[in-house]
Amino acid sequence: MTADDDHRNVFRQSGQDARITAHDPDTPQTRAPSYRLAYTDTEFLVRDELRPVRLQLELLKAGMIMDERGVESTVVMFGGARIPSPDQASGARTPTLARLSRYYAEAERFAQAMTRRSMEAGGREWVVCTGGGPGVMEAGNKGAHDAGGQSIGLGIVLPHEQAPNAYVTPGLSFNFHYFAIRKMHFLMRARVITVFPGGFGTLDEMFEALTLIQTQRMKPVPFLLFGREFWHGIINWQALAEAGTIGAADLDLIRFVETSDEAIAAIDAWTAPPPPMTR
Repeated sequence: MTADDDHRNVFRQSGQDARITAHDPDTPQTRAPSYRLAYTDTEFLVRDELRPVRLQLELLKAGMIMDERGVESTVVMFGGARIPSPDQASGARTPTLARLSRYYAEAERFAQAMTRRSMEAGGREWVVCTGGGPGVMEAGNKGAHDAGGQSIGLGIVLPHEQAPNAYVTPGLSFNFHYFAIRKMHFLMRARVITVFPGGFGTLDEMFEALTLIQTQRMKPVPFLLFGREFWHGIINWQALAEAGTIGAADLDLIRFVETSDEAIAAIDAWTAPPPPMTR
């Protein structure tokens, strides 16, 4: 294809100018921050006034890469970074965390099964998507890796150093500054949402997704909470309905499961609930 055949090639590409200016003569003028191309000037891009641009960049970058990799739908796995694997349970900081290690194993088995389903469908659907960190997230990416498929890790910059777990597909490992944009990417392609035991971050992700479904800002999908005892101990779901702060039908948005097999059966049997009555 020639430049005449493709109108996008009429103008010089921005990457060409970036490479050219990298070899500009070293003078007081070229060293001045004002001379830098705006899109190559990191100090300019991180200014407070550029926040709207950075929000857009984080939305675009991950979305474009997932489109290029052919990811059409995802199996979202939320869960705690502190949940140990069964072989590390003896060193857990609390007895409860040691008991919760069984959900690391269930997350791994679930991710393996869903990744095999993804690969049978061509690898574009049912792609495992986690937060890319340790704990339950690691279990999800590990299960997908061991099944021979790809998986996504949506990381976030934290005050303490944290690298992505070793099982995230390298080309699908992302890093975010904005929690809001990261959560959008969790849900934009979600075909299934699973929530394993976790802390503040897991609760935040769970309630954001439930709110979007409850308010019809997002289509309902199978919404599975692993660990009935844990979740009933953390949240008095029935009290919310009895108080009237949620509708009784809102409890139908979620289902509690204990094992990978039970979760897969729930996914296969799922039918979308009728929309709530509107004013």
